Parts: sequence; structure tokens; C-alpha cells
Amino acid sequence: MEIRRADDRFVTSSDWLESRHSFSFGPFYDPANIGFGFLVAHNDDVVAPGTGFETHPHQDLEIVTWVLRGALAHRDSEGHSGVVHPGLVQRMSAGSGIRHSEWNDGPDPVHYVQMWVRPDHFDLTPSYAQSPVDLTPGELTPVVSGLPHHTTSTAIRLHQQSAGLSVARLAPTQSVVLPDAPHVHVFIAEGTAHLEGVGHLATADAARLTTPEEAAAAEGGVLLRGGGRRLTAGPAGAEVLVWEMY
Repeated sequence: MEIRRADDRFVTSSDWLESRHSFSFGPFYDPANIGFGFLVAHNDDVVAPGTGFETHPHQDLEIVTWVLRGALAHRDSEGHSGVVHPGLVQRMSAGSGIRHSEWNDGPDPVHYVQMWVRPDHFDLTPSYAQSPVDLTPGELTPVVSGLPHHTTSTAIRLHQQSAGLSVARLAPTQSVVLPDAPHVHVFIAEGTAHLEGVGHLATADAARLTTPEEAAAAEGGVLLRGGGRRLTAGPAGAEVLVWEMY
């Protein structure tokens, strides 16, 4: 287990942007923190009204965006465009190469989490998708995934068959059991929670749970996984983003 507190992350700050990076990003480089499983970026961004990211390139990445507040507009070189707000999930597959821009499309700051995942194939045809998400109260709901067991329930498919993102919106004291996967990344997007075996997690804290191949139980040879732990919302509830990776 590794706990990454909100205040320990790299921060990019300007007059229009505050971006907190869970992994090495741009000028911030830590050779011991360049990713986790298939995740190579996990940014918690707040963008001021009337501003945003000018057109810039990406290649061979699955880029997933989850908006917490406000509205985020997208336009890319393949002719795709859309506006993402709470209740929608977005996935852009950069594939062989794409250029896009993102900007605040509302009168208030837009707050969103953007996550980059390595695809399972390179040089894919670039693509874009966004979809409404109907979160089941008190449960982990898959929102974008390439995992076979998410085939019928996931809003958008991911071009990485070994990774999937689920979201839980928990009322006070509600709990969920985390996926029993070799790599589990838990991010408290809003609220607070208690993670079994770890303790208190505040807003924007993250937990990285890993199963070393050699970590087998003494009896029966049962693999002890990092996942499978219970996560319980605090007194104000919680919104939680959970990646499971195999």
C-alpha cells in the first residue's frame, strides 16, 4: 500500500489554472513516481472561466475525463467536439496522433479529473466518445473500461483490455468493497472516506494498492491482493474514482 496525500502532489499554478499531478508530469519529474499500473497521468484540474488549454498534440494514450463541477469543452483535429459536465464521462483515444483543445465552457471554474492510460495497441485510429453515466447509488459503477467483465455495463469502452475505471457516489457511512485486482488506484474526488487497513482518506487523497507476485498466504497458497478492502464514506459522503488493473 502507498498513500499519496493531496498536499504531497506536484502543483502547476497560474492565473487561470491549478493542476495537481499524482505522477511525474511536465517539468515535475520523480523517477520513483512515473505511473501506476497502466496509469501514467492523474491530474486534478481547476480552470478559470474563459480560459483553457490551447490546441496541443497527443499520441498513443487513452485520455479519460471526469468533471466534478462546471463544463469542459473539447475540440480536436479529427472533427470531434463536445461539452462534458457532471454526469458525463469522456474518452479520447489519441492513437496514431491527434491535436485537441480544452477550455472552460461555463461562467464558473470547471473542476475535473483527467487520467491518461497506456493503450494495449499503438497507432490506433484516433477516436472520441462521451456518454451519460447513470451511477448506481452506493455502488461502484464502471464508467470506462476495457475489462471483459465490464462488457455489458460500461458506458464507454477503453482500448486497454486490462484496465477499467469505476465511480462510486456514497452517502454518509455507505461502503463498497474495492475490486480484487493486482493494481487498484483509489482517488477521493470529493468528501472523505475510511479505507480498511489504511485509515482516513481526505478529499484528493489517493491510495495505491498492489499485489506483489510473491505475496502469497502461508496457508493454501492464496494470493494476498491489495484490493478487496472495504471503503466507507465519511460523515459528508464521498465520490470515489477507482481504477482496477490486471
